[in-house]
Amino acid sequence: MRLHKLSGAIASALMLVPVSPLALAQEQKQADSPDKSYEVIEVTANRRVQNIQEVPYNISAISGAELEKENIIDASEMMRNIAGLSVVDRGYRNSGTVNGLVIRGVNVDGASNGDIALSAVPTVATYINDTPLYANFILKDIEAVEVLRGPQGTLYGSGSLAGTVRYRMNRPDTDEFAGMVSASYGQTKGSDGNNLNLDVMVNVPISDRLAFRANIGKIDNDGIVDYVNLYQLNDQGAPLAEGGDIAAGGPLFTAKKDADTVDIDYGRASLALDVNERLRVLLAHQWQDDEIGGRRQVTRGTNWVSGTEQAYGEYENGAIQLEPSSRDVQLTSLEIEWDLGFATLTSSSSDYKHEGQSVSDNTGFYAKQNWFADLYYGSPRPMARAERGYAEEAFVQELRLVSNETKANMDWIIGAYYMDQDTFSTQDSFMPGYQEWAFAAFSWWPTMAGFGMVYTDQDFRYRRNQNFKDKALFGELTYHLSEDLRATVGVRRFDNEFVNDTELSLPIWPFLGAEPTFNTDESDTLFKLNLAYDLSQDHMAYFTVAEGYRRGGANAVPLEGSLAERPAWQQYQSDSVINYELGIKGKLADNNHSYALALYRIDWDDPQLNTASTWGFFTVANGDSARTQGLEFELKGYLTDSLRYVLGYAHVSAELTGDFLVPSSVGADNPTRVAAEDGDRLPSTPKNTLSLSLDHTYSLNSDWYLITALNGYYQSDSVNFLGDHPLLQATIDGFSIWNASVRLSSDDWDLVLYVKNLFNEEGVTGMLPEAYMGTDPEENFLGNASKDYISLPRTVGLSATYRF
Repeated sequence: MRLHKLSGAIASALMLVPVSPLALAQEQKQADSPDKSYEVIEVTANRRVQNIQEVPYNISAISGAELEKENIIDASEMMRNIAGLSVVDRGYRNSGTVNGLVIRGVNVDGASNGDIALSAVPTVATYINDTPLYANFILKDIEAVEVLRGPQGTLYGSGSLAGTVRYRMNRPDTDEFAGMVSASYGQTKGSDGNNLNLDVMVNVPISDRLAFRANIGKIDNDGIVDYVNLYQLNDQGAPLAEGGDIAAGGPLFTAKKDADTVDIDYGRASLALDVNERLRVLLAHQWQDDEIGGRRQVTRGTNWVSGTEQAYGEYENGAIQLEPSSRDVQLTSLEIEWDLGFATLTSSSSDYKHEGQSVSDNTGFYAKQNWFADLYYGSPRPMARAERGYAEEAFVQELRLVSNETKANMDWIIGAYYMDQDTFSTQDSFMPGYQEWAFAAFSWWPTMAGFGMVYTDQDFRYRRNQNFKDKALFGELTYHLSEDLRATVGVRRFDNEFVNDTELSLPIWPFLGAEPTFNTDESDTLFKLNLAYDLSQDHMAYFTVAEGYRRGGANAVPLEGSLAERPAWQQYQSDSVINYELGIKGKLADNNHSYALALYRIDWDDPQLNTASTWGFFTVANGDSARTQGLEFELKGYLTDSLRYVLGYAHVSAELTGDFLVPSSVGADNPTRVAAEDGDRLPSTPKNTLSLSLDHTYSLNSDWYLITALNGYYQSDSVNFLGDHPLLQATIDGFSIWNASVRLSSDDWDLVLYVKNLFNEEGVTGMLPEAYMGTDPEENFLGNASKDYISLPRTVGLSATYRF
């Protein structure tokens, strides 16, 4: 093999680059060009194995080999360099609670979300093979990741509003026994400890038709962020008082360094059976357990812990209690593929369970609302603790029949989809030590029982049970009008039913509770039209119009009693988009360079905003309309036989095109209020992103190669929240992140020295501002619960991989 060919293969597998539809994928084959290594990329986005150049819309892919070799195990890090996609990076805490992916700016939810399981489903669908599940798994033993921009309801069972991300997992191989052992050790700025990731994979052929594959791994990272003004707590979790004075003593403080520890166990086991040349079966089970010690989020403001105003230092968090989280996810799937000759029938049956818990410090929120003084008589040791949980389980069945060859100038896909999903969300809020303090501070406190008070420290209880059933028929028909021109028509017909049963209560005043129930059902048909034209052997142009849909649901708010809300809250409608896309892709300069350019516009009707009603129910409201439009451009090639580059750029303009109205309180004269105005910018969407990478391969001898790589990413500023919200809105500055690595590589070994975030950029992608959760000494809250969501600080590491 000539050096320039190995250069292309190794270099493309060595680093995370701005993902080009002509640059990255699982299967890389040598094309006809005699003087450059041009990757022919095969993907399964259209439900059949296909050269990515032939896919008539903007799609990106990245190989699992590349992820492994560059120590990319986190989805946020991987997605950051995909043109047209932005990520709210919350670290590992609650990483499976809220989908932080935004494709083409289709998002109205604030970047501050993260702790609470949201009512509206994400705008981006994520798949593990053929199972629609957002679990944010650690990225290990992956064949490829495919990112499809725009609605995909005529190809994928669960549909999508803005795009689909599909993780294709490695399948057991019946040909040979193989395995891999890898270890990565690193240190991150701000931490006094270390990062360790151990991973083992084995592939065992049991016979020429049966094989077993498994990988298991562990992440053990010491924390980065110091919680510097924690309350000292007693055995019951209540704050200790200065001098033991329960009635008037202030809090006692302590600290914990590197609190946001990461302990994750993960794995996947699969058994593949090739019954014969036409029938294949795959049984797989994947799992992950997370134990996270705290937030990778820092406080920028000041505190009054010392009695005078003091600023926070680098990597410090001002919460007055620790904020751990945990979760467990289990996914079992059975996939059957049967070649019928004229078509291939695929059945995918999946069952998954995903649950998690977290603790949040809400003291700053209570203080900024003046609740401690106005509602709770002004404790000298204010403390609000929110214990939140979520549980989701579902059975999913999808059937697909895909034509194997073009007949009568036609290719086709038809499918059927069924999901039965149960979700459960909880929140219990406490003020630890509140009743003990009140009994000590007020001689009249025992008389409160006569007014209906219950002597408990719990001030809020929330339970939301939901069931969602979805049935759909979908398909596409492609007609070859000529050798160069193809037209595709897609259709999706769906019917769904949604039931919401909610309970809200204030245990201190139990007569204020409510238990509403509500259900909805909806049916509709979606369409897609695509035209693709081969301008020449090396260039293709395409045009697509596609409809996308996201289900509506019920908020289940009380309509009577002291917590009554307006009936308009009771139900939220589905939202929909129409995506218009014009693109061109191809090869240049004797295949030395490849490119992809896409222009798009998305018209969004009735966008769904996750918000809260007047009395604090977790709700969704529909706005009027929004629009996103922009371009995505990717270019890659070879400057010399051993020096390769990739350039990516995206521009997104995303804004409301009508006022966003939500129901007002029942006592207001106007039944609605303006949450955001026509022309307001959509959150979490930088207007400009730019990525650039270079890699160079040098041959040491016939067996060893030295590969150096540098890649950078830049995003312009974004906004934190939709509309001019006085507490949550803020402008998030733009930032750039650069990574570098040096790799020593052979057939069996990879040794890599890497630096992530070389210049230690903060890379803020979301925040809870001072006005929302900051310090407030007038409420006796001396800490500070505001925080910025920062990217991983500079990390230096060494990884080793041995293949056998």
